[in-house]
Amino acid sequence: MTENLDLLADRYREIITGIGENIERDGLRDTPERAAKAMQFLTQGYATDLDGVVNGAIFESSTDEMVVVQDIELYSLCEHHLLPFIGKCHIAYLPNGRVLGLSKFARIVDMFSRRLQIQENLTREIADAIQQVTGSRGVAVVIEAKHMCMMMRGVEKQNSVMSTSVMLGTFRESQATRQEFLTLTSRR
Repeated sequence: MTENLDLLADRYREIITGIGENIERDGLRDTPERAAKAMQFLTQGYATDLDGVVNGAIFESSTDEMVVVQDIELYSLCEHHLLPFIGKCHIAYLPNGRVLGLSKFARIVDMFSRRLQIQENLTREIADAIQQVTGSRGVAVVIEAKHMCMMMRGVEKQNSVMSTSVMLGTFRESQATRQEFLTLTSRR
């Protein structure tokens, strides 16, 4: 880990120098190390896996009605510009004899969002992971996020929000089930 941290810090030193800054001035002297630690934190999802995140928190249950967890905060870095995108994730599933511990939804969102991402893939990865661990009859995931790559650079549109969705199983097959989820998550 220290070797990777040193390598990242060296690269940040090169970037800061490359944009014309003086790496020896007071405000920047320790920035390469701080930036390297921040990047490791922001991409810690690479060091986790689904089994470790779920940690056996799957429980037998006779519940067969929709379970919805909404407004899960997420923070990620777009893989195109390494700029943040920030938003919220709404998840629903239809249990099939097993339920997932509540905190595991947020941990799954964090595991995938703490990687270099595009929102479309992030939405799919979360849905597939929840389907995999629960064996549910269906999974729905909607993400709404603001992208700094669109807000701070390029077109500079401050109020744009990107929404993505993935519907699996019954959520894809049944308009009524999909509509129930979308109605429940729009009551905010």
